[in-house]
Amino acid sequence: MLTIAIIGGGAAGFFAALSAKQHFPDARVCVYEKTSKFLGKVKISGGGRCNVTNATFNKRILSENYPRGEKFLRKAFEQFDTKDTVDWFESRDVALKTYPDQCIFPLSNDSQSIIDCFWYEARKLGVELFLSHGVDAIKRAKNGFQLHFKDSELDVDRVIVTVGGQPKSSGLQWLEDIGHQIVPPVPSLFTFNMPQDPIRELMGIVVEHATVRIEGQKLIGRGPLLVTHWGMSGPAILQLSAWGARILAEKQYLCSILVNWLDEEKEESLRAQIKQIVTAHGSKMMSNHNPFPMPNRLWMFLLAKNDIDPASRWHDLAGKSLNKLVNTLINDRYEVKGKTTFKEEFVTAGGVDLAEIQVNTMESTVCPGLFFAGEVMDIDGITGGFNFQAAWTTGYIAGKNVGNNLDKVTEK
Repeated sequence: MLTIAIIGGGAAGFFAALSAKQHFPDARVCVYEKTSKFLGKVKISGGGRCNVTNATFNKRILSENYPRGEKFLRKAFEQFDTKDTVDWFESRDVALKTYPDQCIFPLSNDSQSIIDCFWYEARKLGVELFLSHGVDAIKRAKNGFQLHFKDSELDVDRVIVTVGGQPKSSGLQWLEDIGHQIVPPVPSLFTFNMPQDPIRELMGIVVEHATVRIEGQKLIGRGPLLVTHWGMSGPAILQLSAWGARILAEKQYLCSILVNWLDEEKEESLRAQIKQIVTAHGSKMMSNHNPFPMPNRLWMFLLAKNDIDPASRWHDLAGKSLNKLVNTLINDRYEVKGKTTFKEEFVTAGGVDLAEIQVNTMESTVCPGLFFAGEVMDIDGITGGFNFQAAWTTGYIAGKNVGNNLDKVTEK
C-alpha cells in the first residue's frame, strides 16, 4: 500500500491530506503534527473567524497580492483558485459570506466551522491523524523516505512537508540537510511601534483610506490605518510590512514612515481644495469645520501638531501655517522603533527556495518524491485571506500529484 506522510497539521497540511486521499483513495495518508493540537492557526485567524479566502477571481490580480511567490502562484492558480476554494467549502455545507473589503469568511463567523469541516472530511476519507509527532529528520531511502521522530523511525513512500513558516532558518535545517536551499526567514505582517509618540493618545481611531510609505523607499501600503496604544496598525501598515519585510529587517525595524492621511491626495489638488474651503467657509473656526475624511480627534491633533489655534478661522490660514498643514496632511512623518506581531498570526517571508519546487506538482526538484505546500515555501501574502488561499492551492496540487511516478528512486 502506498504510504503518504504529511508533516504538519495546519491549513496546508489538512488540505494536502484531503486532496491526497481524494486522488489516491487506496493510499494510507497520515498527518503528523508536532504540537498538541491541529489547525491552531486556522482557529485564531481573523480574530477567530477565519478569513478563508478573498473574492479576487482574476488569477493575475490575485497573484499580485503576494510579495513573495507572485509568479509561482500565478501558474499554481491555474489548477486551484479562489473560485475552487469557494466551491470546495460550499459543496461541503460550509456557507460563506463576502464582505465589502472582499474578504470571505464562513457565514457562522466562527473558524470552528472550517475546523469541523476538515475533521469530518478526514474521518470520512480515512485520513490518519497523529499529534505530538514532530519530525526531527528525514532520510532518503529506496523508493521512499525514512522519517525520524524523537523515539522512533518510520518508512514511507512519499512525503508532503507543510510545517508552515519558521522564525529561524534553524527550524528548516532538516530540509537543508537533504539538499534544499532555504531563503532566510524574516517576519512579515506586523504592526509598527512608536514609543512615546503623541499619536498613540488617539488609540482606537481609524482612517479608512490612507497611504503609508517607508521614507526613502518606493513601497506603499494603502487602506485603513488604525492608531493603537503602541503605534500604528491596520491593513495599510500590515500591507507595507509585508512588501517591506526584508527592507525593514535590514533596518532592524528602525525607520521613518510618511503617512498621507488623505489617501493619494497630491499637494496641488489639496491646495486647490483648501482654497475652495476658504472661499466657502472662511469665517468658520477650523475646529468646527473639518472638511476631510478623518475623525475629528485626528483633525484636532494635526492642528495642534502644526501650532494652529483651533479657534482660528479658515480665512486666517496662510503662509507657513498653510504650508505645514498641507505637508502634514499628505506627508506626515513618524519614527518607527520596533514591531509587534499582528494578532498572534505569525507569517514569515522566506522558506524553501521556489526555484527547487515544480509549480505544476509541488514536487522537489532536489529530492523527487518530496512535496511542499503552504508557508514552508518562500511564499507569503498580504492580509485578506491570501495566505490561506496559497495554502489551499499548494496543498491541493501537492495532494493531487503525490502518488504519481512511483517508480522514482530517491536513495543516493
